[in-house]
Order: sequence, then structure tokens, then C-alpha cells
Amino acid sequence: MSYLETAAEFYSEVAQTPQIGLCCVQSSPLQLPGLKIPSQMQEMNYGCGTTVHPTELAGEPTVLYVGVGGGLEALQFAYFSRRPSGIIAVDPVAAMREAAACNLAIASEKNLWFDRSFVEIREGDAFALPVPDASVDVVAQNCLFNIFEPADLAKALQEAFRVLKPGGRLLMSDPIATRPIPEHLRKDDRLRAMCLSGALTYQEYIQHLVDVGFGQVEIRARRPYRLLDCQNYHLEAPLLLESLDCVSFKVLMPEDGPCIFTGKTAIYAGTEEFFDDSAGHILQRGIPAAVCDKTAAKFASLMPEEILITNSTWHYTGGGCC
Repeated sequence: MSYLETAAEFYSEVAQTPQIGLCCVQSSPLQLPGLKIPSQMQEMNYGCGTTVHPTELAGEPTVLYVGVGGGLEALQFAYFSRRPSGIIAVDPVAAMREAAACNLAIASEKNLWFDRSFVEIREGDAFALPVPDASVDVVAQNCLFNIFEPADLAKALQEAFRVLKPGGRLLMSDPIATRPIPEHLRKDDRLRAMCLSGALTYQEYIQHLVDVGFGQVEIRARRPYRLLDCQNYHLEAPLLLESLDCVSFKVLMPEDGPCIFTGKTAIYAGTEEFFDDSAGHILQRGIPAAVCDKTAAKFASLMPEEILITNSTWHYTGGGCC
């Protein structure tokens, strides 16, 4: 079997018999007023983080969710888009689609605000999304794209870019590796399907997003995910995997390169009341302003004695001068 067939077989298995401990099922789902999560959905919470960021979901957006899983995040997205087919969930695995449909039916009994028509489940995969060009406001995927080999990952990202409206957002949560994963693990299709051996490094992951054309990327969270130990994975040193949540915007690529926000700030400490670089960035004296990594590097080289650049917090929710 190809690695994609192995992944499909694996997720067919866990759709029919939920596997406790796969990804982050021990984590609590996003708590929202009036939202009740069926226990069946929680058992199938196969994700390494979250793609549901309320600040990105104003205005009842149309959301395309790739890889429906147990339906948990589809339900959470529907909380913000309360209209028929506001959420389109795509999955190539029949058993997973069936499980999600069953779980959503249970959710409609537990949540008076939720109508089953809010989520439309379609057969399809990440490489050929069943929606027209520039037709959705948000594309989201949780712990799926890390399974893809680099060439297939590029195809999936190109498809997400295609279906997004101008200014639309790609919300992703995936494992990343703190150093390149050894070849003997990358070739293990079962481990890849389990989200343990296909992860890219942070730099590789972001570069894939930029190569597709996303002009702005914002990191929402970066935290420990799994440790691959020496004994069980035949490594010379333990390898830490991290979970990365990010939002990528379909905006024009700036002439000087993409804006990547990782939580850095710039603080002007000069003698004037403010500093204006005549390029759209104004810093008030003594007040931290969020800046992208590109702008932070420019300020650090331009005025190292007068502008303090803080370290990445790996968490960014907007604001600042960029």
C-alpha cells in the first residue's frame, strides 16, 4: 500500500474503534457558552491543537474543514456560522464520515442552537477539494497535513490557497519536529499515519506556506507534543515533537518578503516621543509594539541601541504596528 492508503486504513480503524491516546485526545476542547460536546466526539478528538480561533470567525464565515475526524471542530466552527452548509467538512474515509455524521446527530440533540444542516459532509480529499475557486472564507485542518510527504503537502496547500477568497485564512494545527526526523522513521507509514514521523521542522513548515503564496503567517501557539525516545524509536538522542497552531492569510506577498508573526515586539528607547521609519511602522517611546520577524530584524540592524527587540513568544493574536 502507499502511505496514503495506510493512513486511510488506519483512520478507518480509529473511526470504528476510538483509540484513546492518539494525538491529544486527553486535552479539553474549546469551551464556549452553550456548547455541549458529546462524549463520542471527545473520544475522537484526533488533533494536536486547535484550529478554532474565535477572532478569525466573525461574520458567519463559510468554513471548509479538511479531514472531518469525529466532527468536534466542525461543531465548534458551526457555533460561529449558524446557517445551512456554513461548514463544509471533507474526508476521503467513509468510516470517518459516517462516525462524524452520527456524532453530529447526537450533538444536535444536546445543543438547541445546532441544526444538523449547519455542517455538510462531503467525500473528497485535500488534493482536490470539492468546492469552486475563491469560494470560502476559511480553510482549516488539524493534524492532517503533517502526514503528507513534501510534494503532496505542496498540493494540499495549493488547493487550500485556490479555494480561499482574497483575504481568506488557512487555520492549521500540526506537529513539527525540533530537528529533521531520521529517514528510518520517515519511511514508517504506520508512524506517519499516527502523526509521529512525517513532521517537518518549523522553518520547513513555514517555507511551504510562503512558497504557495501566503503573504502573512501568524503563530498562535507552539508547545510540546510528543517525545520520541531512543529505545522505542532507535534514536541516538530523544527527539521532541511540538504542536504548532498558525493562521495564514491569502494576501499579496510584500515586495520585501512575507510577514511572519511569532510574538516579537519592538520597543523604542530613544530621546524622541516616537520613531517613524517612514515605511508604515511608528513606535511610541517605551511602549511595546508587535512586529513581524522581518521588521524586527530590520530594526535590530538599523538602531540596535535605541530599539529593543523582544524574543518570540510563539503566540500572536494581532495588534502592533504591522
